[in-house]
Amino acid sequence: MTGGRPSSTSSTSSASSPASVRITDPDAHAARLRRLHEAVLTDGRPAPGDAAPRSLISDSWRRSLAAGVDPGTVSAPPAFSPGDVRDIRSSHPMGDLLPLITGTLLRVADETAHVLIVTDAEARVLWRDGNSRVMRRADEVGLADGFHWGERMVGTNGIGTALATGRPVHVCSAEHLLSVLHPWSCSSAPITDPDSGDVLGCIDISGIMSALHPATVTLVETTARLAESHLRLRMRERDDRFRARHECRLRALRGAPGALITSTGRIVAGNRLPGWGDRITLPGSGSEVPLPDGRTGVLEPLEGGFLLRFPGLACAPRLFLSFLGAEHPSARLDGVRIPLSLRHAEILALLALHPRGLTADQLSFHLYGDEGNPVTARAEIHRLRSQLGPAVAAKPYRLTCAVEADFLALKRLLAGGDAARVAEVYRGPLLPRSESPAIRGEREELDGQVHACLLRRGTADDLWTYVGTQHGRNDVHVLERLVAALPADDPRAVTARIRLAACDT
Repeated sequence: MTGGRPSSTSSTSSASSPASVRITDPDAHAARLRRLHEAVLTDGRPAPGDAAPRSLISDSWRRSLAAGVDPGTVSAPPAFSPGDVRDIRSSHPMGDLLPLITGTLLRVADETAHVLIVTDAEARVLWRDGNSRVMRRADEVGLADGFHWGERMVGTNGIGTALATGRPVHVCSAEHLLSVLHPWSCSSAPITDPDSGDVLGCIDISGIMSALHPATVTLVETTARLAESHLRLRMRERDDRFRARHECRLRALRGAPGALITSTGRIVAGNRLPGWGDRITLPGSGSEVPLPDGRTGVLEPLEGGFLLRFPGLACAPRLFLSFLGAEHPSARLDGVRIPLSLRHAEILALLALHPRGLTADQLSFHLYGDEGNPVTARAEIHRLRSQLGPAVAAKPYRLTCAVEADFLALKRLLAGGDAARVAEVYRGPLLPRSESPAIRGEREELDGQVHACLLRRGTADDLWTYVGTQHGRNDVHVLERLVAALPADDPRAVTARIRLAACDT
């Protein structure tokens, strides 16, 4: 609510710009409003010479009377206790906006003998501050923390009517349905969450005074828009993080219809079909969601939202693992690089080596040995699936996509005895930092086979490629073979002799 008797705002002006008509005689205007209030509530007809109330006000009066509001009510009813107010305020989204709202409006409210009110979407007062004298008067009508100012409770008022109409309003003097509120005027504006589309609450300036500055309503509405801009900026930052984290999941659809959906149902990226719009209605339960075009999609949970996909239309993703000599392992899902922790790389390597899958107990044993805990393995799989989604399935844990891995390719080349290709593919040991028992065993076996294959079948070129790796640069047996196979003046033979000499010291 704002300011007592109307001074420079007109009751005949629009709800969105109530200061468009100036009032030259506030006392006469207030008296006319009181006559209008009495006439409409008794026989429904204004007195001769008095215009009918604004449609905003008359519509609100009808809603209020239909809800059974008594114009003789003397105070708003309590909605919750002061202790509850503190708890609700600390967890309510409007609480995060309080610094912005108070920084913009509180000083104005205090210096102009007004109070500043912040409510939730149900018109329950969460927070109040301002001029101490006016706050004492506000206590008399329940304009205080924890009281309910919805239209169905106290009839036409700035807070309740703004929330009922979803737009900024100014309610002055006898435009209030309750007679006890006729000394008051109020300017209010709802705040809508751009993410969910839901109204979060309302801000209001109220007071009892003979003059109300025409800029008050505009200031309240501007503050509400500023708060929404703040929410929109934070929403976009979340969207950017969500898209960056899960863009690979969209690429894995390989052009098939699908989208990234926030937890509030907004479509933030994807391969849309006509008619989808910007938002979908999330199902109350289950994962299937009907879409406007008649299709039924499946929502797959992701961290921060969902992937909307159509299983019958999506192509199987392709996963490539590059783990040989990898100090900082990564994967590529349909060409999109995905950085991996060492533990997640170990899990993917084990699942690639066991295409039939592993139970939680088996995976735990391979990762940690006898000291492993299946609960820990399950937690790691859960985190890994937030990156790769359905590419990792459960019961048993397995990879469901097409998998290519440099260490699997190396195993095939070793089986065929292709030394030239072995030297080309081998870039170092499998996950060299891993202490997983199973990975350690696989790494030692691969290194031994590479060494034996190259010594048995490798040409000088193959051997030279191998000693170019970090793991092979000081392999004495391979260096000796290079010295024996190359002319003495070959630069590669010279390098091999220097390394051998260093190995002997």
